[in-house]
Amino acid sequence: MRGHFRADWGIPMVVRAPRGWTRRFHPAPAAGMRLVVLPHAGGSASAYHSLSSALSPVIDVHTVQYPGRQDRLTEPVIDDLHVLAERLVEVVSALPRPFALFGHSMGAAIAFEVARRLEARDIVPAALFVSGRPGPGVHKEEWHHLSDDAAFLAEVNRLGGTDTTVLDDPDILDLVMPALRGDYKAIETYRYRPGPGVSCPVVALTGDADPVLDVRDVGNWRDHTTGSFEMEVFDGGHFFLDDHLDAVVARIVGRLTVSP
Repeated sequence: MRGHFRADWGIPMVVRAPRGWTRRFHPAPAAGMRLVVLPHAGGSASAYHSLSSALSPVIDVHTVQYPGRQDRLTEPVIDDLHVLAERLVEVVSALPRPFALFGHSMGAAIAFEVARRLEARDIVPAALFVSGRPGPGVHKEEWHHLSDDAAFLAEVNRLGGTDTTVLDDPDILDLVMPALRGDYKAIETYRYRPGPGVSCPVVALTGDADPVLDVRDVGNWRDHTTGSFEMEVFDGGHFFLDDHLDAVVARIVGRLTVSP
């Protein structure tokens, strides 16, 4: 099974009135567990349609749609990760429990910050899945969001997550560039604020050939939970999810359906 986590970048398939923060492509109200999915930089909810399909009906998937893309295209992009996390705490805390969080790349950092804030309210997620992102204690100075368009798009393409023919279209580029730059600003200006981590289990997933992280740095997530920690390394780059959807789904289901 192959997913489609890559060439999405917030392109509006149909522009309509905003419908809130999350999308349920495959509602599974009878499921005993919910999973909140936080997309990567430049990504939108529809990039995780395949993941939602594969997890349904065992898990009820709620995928976040950040402002500034697809059916939220007319809303301003939130380019501060801490502000975005604060907004999402209210959204996630309103969901029926139990629930878990899954974030890829930028989404992993957001998921962690949301989980920290939830636990401060005594709301503990069933698990935190962090994909394609080093632990919060690892910081690398990057300022790609300040580059000119050519250099910025070269960095976007380096991750192997973009259909270059899409970004070669000036009309589409005009639509997606604000979300891309805003998201890159959010993650590149994000700074971990020391303090309590989480107590929920953390499962870290990564590709062994990811050009933007060292696999050893993914182990830093262990230091930010008092719960259990698991790590799995897959063949592939930053978007290893695309080639290993079955295995990722098995890992999620295995963790979330384990007996207490």
